[in-house]
Amino acid sequence: MKKLLISAVAALALLAAAPLAMADAPKQGGQATVTFNNDLTTLDPQVGYDWQNWSVIKSIFDGLMDYKPGTTELVPDLAESYTVSDDGLTYTFKLRDGVKFHNGRTMTSADVKYSFERAVNPATQSPGGGYFGMIAGYDDVVGGKATTLSGIETPDDKTVIFKLTRPDATFLHLMAINFGYVVPKEEVEKAGADWGKKPVGTGAFKFVEWVPGQSIKLERNKDYFRAGVPYLDGVTFEFGQDPTVAVLRLKKGEIDIVGDGIPPAQFAELMADPANKPLIAEGDQLHTGYVTMNVTQPPFDNVKVRQAVNMAINKDRIVRLINNRGVPASQALPPAMPGYNPDNKGYGYDPEGAKKLLAEAGVGEITTELYVMNVDPNPRIAQAIQQDLAAVGIKAEIRSLAQAEVIAAGGAGKAPMIWSGGMAWIADFPDPANFYYGILGCAGAVEGGWNWSRYCNKALDERATKADAMVKDDQKDARIAEWKAIFDDVLKDAPWAPIFNEKRFTYHSERLGGDATLFTDPIHIPVNYDYIYAKDAQ
Repeated sequence: MKKLLISAVAALALLAAAPLAMADAPKQGGQATVTFNNDLTTLDPQVGYDWQNWSVIKSIFDGLMDYKPGTTELVPDLAESYTVSDDGLTYTFKLRDGVKFHNGRTMTSADVKYSFERAVNPATQSPGGGYFGMIAGYDDVVGGKATTLSGIETPDDKTVIFKLTRPDATFLHLMAINFGYVVPKEEVEKAGADWGKKPVGTGAFKFVEWVPGQSIKLERNKDYFRAGVPYLDGVTFEFGQDPTVAVLRLKKGEIDIVGDGIPPAQFAELMADPANKPLIAEGDQLHTGYVTMNVTQPPFDNVKVRQAVNMAINKDRIVRLINNRGVPASQALPPAMPGYNPDNKGYGYDPEGAKKLLAEAGVGEITTELYVMNVDPNPRIAQAIQQDLAAVGIKAEIRSLAQAEVIAAGGAGKAPMIWSGGMAWIADFPDPANFYYGILGCAGAVEGGWNWSRYCNKALDERATKADAMVKDDQKDARIAEWKAIFDDVLKDAPWAPIFNEKRFTYHSERLGGDATLFTDPIHIPVNYDYIYAKDAQ
């Protein structure tokens, strides 16, 4: 016997609520221009996984589930409704009528099945394929024994049934993550290796063109299944724009959003100006910035060395470098995330203690490399870390590179240390599991993965799986308690040095309207382009 959880009517009511909360009535029309220092890497939803392309992908594609705009409240999206079996092993989704891809073809259940199979296929090299390990048939596909997932059934064009090998408390959240976004097989195959540069989805915006190193242009999808959305006729993303210059251009009315955020050198001035109050949206993030250490490479294969790195870094000084736009981090989970342990203070700043641990490790003087994204303030943060490490006998050469290059080095397991700033982990969904599997679990410690430390503790993986099997309401507290214990044990192994938990500040032009939460959306990071609008639209 199955229980109906939510209907399409309720979902649409929730989604409609956000625009109604705006101070000005949304208008149809107009354009918006967003700047970034670095070009995007890909618009392939099964592959793209950094904050810069995150919200662009979410505007081009859709998943079975999504979140109420500006919130972490889960609602159906391409699904009209869904049911869950009492044992938590079967999820049945009824698809919405009238959903079309941007090429005009109607989306069906077969497209949903294909998209998930593409995500878990090793040939795709998806950094998030491991998220779907609970779907029956996953091991066979990953192991090369099959090309289809036996746990996804499509009895008709409007029904998709997922059968799991184990209950998973995060499954509905995973239906909202971009790795499961629905793509048309014919377009993927036609584009081949260029698919990530020529995306075709069902989303609010259609892809127009990508001029490498210069710009990406999107236009309103007039056939979008959600009536009246998006409000903007188009969005242009310009690349090669230093954030400091972008701020000046915004003041002149030449652009609308500084995509990289407010540069530290201009932050105090902009925040002090009362005229900017309605133009700077501030929001909390489920975020942790950290230094990874590759545990498969000497000297970071020694836990005492990793613990010494944690004790060597002055986190308070780094927080001051970002204008106190965050708080020092004590652990992998951010304070607002369920499972965060307020009693665990982590590794305090203790250079002498760090030296003692290094002596016990018997590694002598260490020479290594610290990779960092080349957008301010990240190089300056890396320099501060470099100085702190030098003070305890660790010489780290800084490699300041474009975001895509740092991500590639991390995914290839080539970087001994990475400062994650500019790419740091912001939760895909508000659950502690999201801070584990992809970035600390064995599933992410693979080629192209986001577990840049290559940390793989199989005992913790087993505990994590058991925790997520606690799907009943009366097990919620026990589940979170176990996740808290898991992250406490991760901290002991010290594959990371957690540095700070950051807030988001988005500077936008006077001509753009929309609730402030849309400009610091916790899921469509950093901006939910589907619901912002141009006040001067004609």
